Amino acid sequence: MVLKLVIGIVRPEKANDVLEALYRAQVRGVSLSRVQGHGGELDRVETYRGTTVKMGLADKIRFEIAVSDEFVQPTIDALCDGGRTGDVGDGKIFVVPLERVVRIRTGETDNRAVTPVNV
Repeated sequence: MVLKLVIGIVRPEKANDVLEALYRAQVRGVSLSRVQGHGGELDRVETYRGTTVKMGLADKIRFEIAVSDEFVQPTIDALCDGGRTGDVGDGKIFVVPLERVVRIRTGETDNRAVTPVNV
Protein backbone atom coordinates (compact mmCIF):
# COMPACT_ATOMS: atom_id res chain seq x y z
CA MET A 1 0.00 0.00 0.00
CA VAL A 2 1.41 3.36 -1.04
CA LEU A 3 0.27 6.60 0.56
CA LYS A 4 1.25 10.08 -0.62
CA LEU A 5 0.90 13.61 0.60
CA VAL A 6 0.05 15.91 -2.28
CA ILE A 7 0.89 19.55 -1.55
CA GLY A 8 -0.43 22.17 -3.93
CA ILE A 9 0.45 25.86 -3.78
CA VAL A 10 -1.99 28.03 -5.77
CA ARG A 11 -3.15 31.61 -6.16
CA PRO A 12 -5.70 32.67 -3.49
CA GLU A 13 -8.29 33.59 -6.11
CA LYS A 14 -8.17 30.03 -7.48
CA ALA A 15 -8.83 28.29 -4.13
CA ASN A 16 -12.57 27.76 -4.74
CA ASP A 17 -11.94 26.48 -8.26
CA VAL A 18 -9.44 23.97 -6.86
CA LEU A 19 -11.89 22.86 -4.16
CA GLU A 20 -14.58 22.30 -6.80
CA ALA A 21 -12.17 20.34 -9.01
CA LEU A 22 -11.10 18.16 -6.06
CA TYR A 23 -14.75 17.49 -5.21
CA ARG A 24 -15.50 16.49 -8.82
CA ALA A 25 -12.49 14.14 -8.71
CA GLN A 26 -13.93 12.57 -5.52
CA VAL A 27 -10.88 13.64 -3.52
CA ARG A 28 -11.81 14.31 0.11
CA GLY A 29 -9.91 15.18 3.25
CA VAL A 30 -8.36 18.49 2.26
CA SER A 31 -6.48 20.90 4.52
CA LEU A 32 -5.64 24.39 3.38
CA SER A 33 -3.73 27.29 4.81
CA ARG A 34 -2.65 30.76 3.77
CA VAL A 35 1.04 31.03 3.02
CA GLN A 36 3.42 33.49 1.40
CA GLY A 37 6.14 32.65 -1.04
CA HIS A 38 8.20 33.61 -4.01
CA GLY A 39 8.67 31.65 -7.18
CA GLY A 40 8.97 32.78 -10.75
CA GLU A 41 6.87 35.91 -10.43
CA LEU A 42 8.45 39.23 -11.15
CA ASP A 43 8.88 41.45 -8.13
CA ARG A 44 5.96 43.78 -7.79
CA VAL A 45 6.01 47.30 -6.45
CA GLU A 46 3.17 48.74 -4.37
CA THR A 47 2.59 52.07 -2.69
CA TYR A 48 2.03 51.86 1.04
CA ARG A 49 1.22 55.07 2.91
CA GLY A 50 2.86 57.15 0.23
CA THR A 51 6.04 55.05 0.10
CA THR A 52 6.98 52.76 -2.74
CA VAL A 53 7.62 49.26 -1.39
CA LYS A 54 9.06 46.31 -3.28
CA MET A 55 6.90 43.27 -2.49
CA GLY A 56 9.03 40.12 -2.46
CA LEU A 57 6.46 37.59 -1.26
CA ALA A 58 3.10 36.75 -2.79
CA ASP A 59 0.04 35.43 -0.95
CA LYS A 60 -0.77 31.81 -1.84
CA ILE A 61 -3.02 29.00 -0.64
CA ARG A 62 -1.42 25.70 0.35
CA PHE A 63 -3.50 22.54 -0.05
CA GLU A 64 -2.41 19.36 1.74
CA ILE A 65 -4.16 16.15 0.72
CA ALA A 66 -3.27 12.66 1.93
CA VAL A 67 -4.27 10.09 -0.68
CA SER A 68 -3.80 6.47 -1.59
CA ASP A 69 -1.73 5.75 -4.69
CA GLU A 70 -4.71 5.51 -7.05
CA PHE A 71 -5.81 9.06 -6.13
CA VAL A 72 -2.43 10.74 -6.71
CA GLN A 73 -2.96 11.53 -10.40
CA PRO A 74 -6.62 12.61 -10.04
CA THR A 75 -5.52 14.93 -7.22
CA ILE A 76 -2.73 16.42 -9.34
CA ASP A 77 -5.11 16.84 -12.27
CA ALA A 78 -7.68 18.60 -10.07
CA LEU A 79 -5.07 20.97 -8.63
CA CYS A 80 -3.85 21.81 -12.14
CA ASP A 81 -7.35 22.20 -13.62
CA GLY A 82 -8.60 24.38 -10.77
CA GLY A 83 -5.43 26.39 -10.22
CA ARG A 84 -4.21 27.13 -13.74
CA THR A 85 -4.44 30.64 -15.19
CA GLY A 86 -1.59 30.23 -17.66
CA ASP A 87 0.41 33.04 -16.08
CA VAL A 88 3.66 32.92 -14.13
CA GLY A 89 2.89 32.37 -10.45
CA ASP A 90 0.18 29.71 -10.83
CA GLY A 91 1.97 27.58 -8.24
CA LYS A 92 3.56 24.18 -7.74
CA ILE A 93 2.60 20.65 -6.72
CA PHE A 94 4.76 18.43 -4.55
CA VAL A 95 4.14 14.72 -3.97
CA VAL A 96 5.87 13.12 -0.99
CA PRO A 97 5.59 9.63 0.51
CA LEU A 98 3.68 9.15 3.75
CA GLU A 99 4.95 6.64 6.24
CA ARG A 100 1.73 6.29 8.20
CA VAL A 101 -1.74 7.85 8.55
CA VAL A 102 -4.07 7.44 11.53
CA ARG A 103 -7.68 8.64 11.72
CA ILE A 104 -8.02 9.94 15.27
CA ARG A 105 -11.78 9.33 15.59
CA THR A 106 -11.71 5.60 14.77
CA GLY A 107 -8.08 4.57 15.01
CA GLU A 108 -8.17 3.42 11.37
CA THR A 109 -4.75 3.48 9.75
CA ASP A 110 -3.17 4.02 6.37
CA ASN A 111 -5.45 3.43 3.37
CA ARG A 112 -8.62 3.22 5.49
CA ALA A 113 -7.74 6.55 7.09
CA VAL A 114 -7.53 8.49 3.82
CA THR A 115 -10.56 7.12 1.99
CA PRO A 116 -13.94 8.93 2.11
CA VAL A 117 -16.23 8.00 4.97
CA ASN A 118 -19.96 8.23 5.49
CA VAL A 119 -20.58 10.05 8.77
